[in-house]
Amino acid sequence: MLSFAVALSLLPMAPAISASPVQRCTGTISSLDDVADAVKCTTINIESFTVPAGQTFSISAPDGATINVKGEVTFGVKEWSGPLFELSGNSITFNGNGYTFNGQGQEYWDGLGSSGSTKPHPMIKIKSSGTFTNLVVKNSPQQCFSIGNDATLTISKVTVDNSDGNSSNSKSSGKPAGHNTDGFDVSASDVTIEDSTISNQDDCIAINKGSNIIFKGNSCTGGHGISIGSISSGVTVSGVQILNNVVKNNQNGLRIKTDASATGSTVSGITYSGNTVTGATKYGVIIDQSYPSTLGTPGKNVKISGVTFSGTNTISVASGAKEVEVNCGDCSGTWNWSGLKVSGGSAGSSNYKGISGFSV
Repeated sequence: MLSFAVALSLLPMAPAISASPVQRCTGTISSLDDVADAVKCTTINIESFTVPAGQTFSISAPDGATINVKGEVTFGVKEWSGPLFELSGNSITFNGNGYTFNGQGQEYWDGLGSSGSTKPHPMIKIKSSGTFTNLVVKNSPQQCFSIGNDATLTISKVTVDNSDGNSSNSKSSGKPAGHNTDGFDVSASDVTIEDSTISNQDDCIAINKGSNIIFKGNSCTGGHGISIGSISSGVTVSGVQILNNVVKNNQNGLRIKTDASATGSTVSGITYSGNTVTGATKYGVIIDQSYPSTLGTPGKNVKISGVTFSGTNTISVASGAKEVEVNCGDCSGTWNWSGLKVSGGSAGSSNYKGISGFSV
């Protein structure tokens, strides 16, 4: 048995081997120099400041932290790969409070996106779980949000405003200056994106892999529509719900695209319900397994099953557009499309015979 004196002498050792506790304090960030101390606190306030060009504003927050945006954050301009902002942590509550993260994309845009000058992308990389709400993102240089959370994440009331990219500039040779300005690129599971507004020049959302993904109550204007894919090799997309969205003046309304050369991937359990598409200039609904071609020779090594249109989905396309195109290489099962109503343009075509409740 240890003597009392010996036992007492060992007591001071305990704090030395235990982890430092998270401080229940409020940290304030008004420059990148403040980040290291601020992330020691469970409440983090972001004040208005400019992030120096060529640097990532990165927050690795303690579990359960609350982050409040208190002013506009502007990102300096430099040709580099990015990202501009990165957030990680578990069960984080991020409150944008209606403030703006300004990526100054107008200084980068050349009408070429990833094929032109180097642009930081994504603008915002989310690796956190929890909630992310009420932020305005203005002029992302290229793709806006990249979603790669490891646990449940809900994004709501976010505005992606790249509408300035609809106009040409001195570098875009008469074309819209913004290009490859995807709203949300999702490569994760258990993600809900809701009640958000996206104005851009590419996919409103592109779901590249993951399961249990909900995209509902959103507004998509001016881009390429709501997309699953493009699907590359060795990935699974399942349990996706596209609900009650409004898609206005996009090239496509609702799209599934898989790479013609992809192998070992599956797309299953895709439900569309309550969506409204107006003014689609190319396709109202398109399922195409020939990407990057459009309606070319479809690949046969990505399996698509369980694509359903329930409730009422109202699709209206422009006069020169196709209402529905289905170009399958490996589709299976019976797809209930009784909830799809289309008008405008021409009917289109389908090479898949498993569609019920709707005739192409």
